[in-house]
Order: sequence, then C-alpha cells, then structure tokens
Amino acid sequence: MTVIVLTNCSSGLRGFLTRWLLEISPGVFLGSPSTRVRDLLWDEVRAYSGQGRALLAYNTDNEQGFTFRTHDHAWHPIDHEGLTLLRRPTPGDRGPAGSPPHTDKPPQQGWSKASKRRRFGR
Repeated sequence: MTVIVLTNCSSGLRGFLTRWLLEISPGVFLGSPSTRVRDLLWDEVRAYSGQGRALLAYNTDNEQGFTFRTHDHAWHPIDHEGLTLLRRPTPGDRGPAGSPPHTDKPPQQGWSKASKRRRFGR
C-alpha cells in the first residue's frame, strides 16, 4: 500500500497522481503501484511540488512494517535504534537548509477577554 500526501501543490500534480492512485481526500492519494512506479511517481512529486510539501508512506519489510519519505517538511525523519521517527523542530531550531527559526509565540498567560466576560457577567 502506498500513501502520498500533498500540501499546497498544484492541481496539475494532483491530476497526474490520479492516473495511478485514488484521491481519497483532497491531497491524499492511496494505491498499490509497483516499486518502480512508486519511485517514479515520487520523483515527479518532488520535481513538480513547487512551494508545496509532500509525504510518501509505503509498506516495507522492517520492524515498523512501513517507511516514509518527506519533501520540504519541517519535520524530518531520523533513525533511532532501527526505528524511523519524525523529529519536530523546537523553537529557535534552524532547519537543514538554514531556514529561519521557528517563530510561533507561546500562548499568553491568563484569561481571554471572552472568558472574563462570561465569568464576570460583563
């Protein structure tokens, strides 16, 4: 089984993938192509994804029973004692290509204005 997930990719690329795989949800493709076809599809996805991101997951004979590849994701696969895990970026962490640091601000402390209105009846 092969799953390809596209984010922010062109409709032309999505149309190309529907020749080989079934689009079960917008940007999520599922099918059972041969290994050669799967690798050729992944090469096309990487070439034509533009500013988008892509993820490929497929069955394989290992401890997890599957493996995956990523293209332009902030989360990167790493090997940890024979298991493939996804490493999430931490705040201030720079990506592999020298991308800018992660800029999400921590949530503000205290009550929201709406919560205060409900609580105090204003």
